[in-house]
Amino acid sequence: MLRQTVESLLKDALEEREDLFLIDFTMGADNAILVIIDGDHGVTVADCVFISRAIEHNIDRDEHDFSLEVASGGATAPLVHARQYKKNIGRDIELRTKEEEVIGMLTDATDTHITLEWKAREPKPVGKGKVTVQKKAEIAYQDIVEAKVMIKF
Repeated sequence: MLRQTVESLLKDALEEREDLFLIDFTMGADNAILVIIDGDHGVTVADCVFISRAIEHNIDRDEHDFSLEVASGGATAPLVHARQYKKNIGRDIELRTKEEEVIGMLTDATDTHITLEWKAREPKPVGKGKVTVQKKAEIAYQDIVEAKVMIKF
């Protein structure tokens, strides 16, 4: 009962704020509610407060005992939603598939795949030594095991 109420309130809040989207929602046996959100332009404290109030202010505390935490995924959290890739176009990401790991620039993101560009050292076609080559790959979301934005200081 409480879970369905929270899911409905969360859905309504995210429909009101179309720039925000859900990354994760969990509810423990002790009614510990955790909502992780992201936004097309990042997430502010005010965004978390908005979602928190949309849920908390519409549930009767006399009827339900619960705790509620609303947070952003954080800068080091893996990318899990296509919208997260789209907002990070132009940034370097560390990507792992079943076949390889690569660090490259995210140059495009569609609803089905991303485009990644990077430089690699490969053996020369003729002779000894290596040459730097520009690589480009389209990778389907379903083939991505994990992807994280590289933080530069």
